[in-house]
Amino acid sequence: MTSGRLMVRRFTLDDLDALARMQDDPEVMRHVGGVKDRATTEAMLRERILAYYDEHPGLGIWATHERSSGEFVGMHLLNHIRGEAHVQVGYVLRSEFWGRGYATEMCARVLRYGFGELGLPRIAAITDLPNVASQRVLLKAGLRRDGERSFAAYANGEPLAWFERSAGEWLDEHGGATVK
Repeated sequence: MTSGRLMVRRFTLDDLDALARMQDDPEVMRHVGGVKDRATTEAMLRERILAYYDEHPGLGIWATHERSSGEFVGMHLLNHIRGEAHVQVGYVLRSEFWGRGYATEMCARVLRYGFGELGLPRIAAITDLPNVASQRVLLKAGLRRDGERSFAAYANGEPLAWFERSAGEWLDEHGGATVK
């Protein structure tokens, strides 16, 4: 899947080093569960990323790269909130790529894919309450804030900002044109 400046692809085991470096950065991981060591990252890659592709065709966590340079930017996802039926959109980017509009650009493209190509009826998103920057990204991508929710698998069960949108609402607002 591509957007104007980015592309996403399935992760492979060859991506472990890049993923481990990103998940070892305290600034990057501050709002997404904290720093992960290499062993934890490898287990996540095998169990939560690679195995998920076969279990849920069309969904997943994907490696995000700049189209022009091929450089690893981070990851975007369209997957189930752990332990829930809700499908969420999300992203984690390396800090050197913050502030370029990459999160919004690919998040909007992933929403178009989920609604338009997969036919999902509703897509949600969650963020830590203090993560105002990610909340702005989700709003720009076309989701709507709808209060707070808690999930046992995230933030130690603390409330998270909850966003969602139905396919009909999002597609009506964004039309048939390519989202950039």
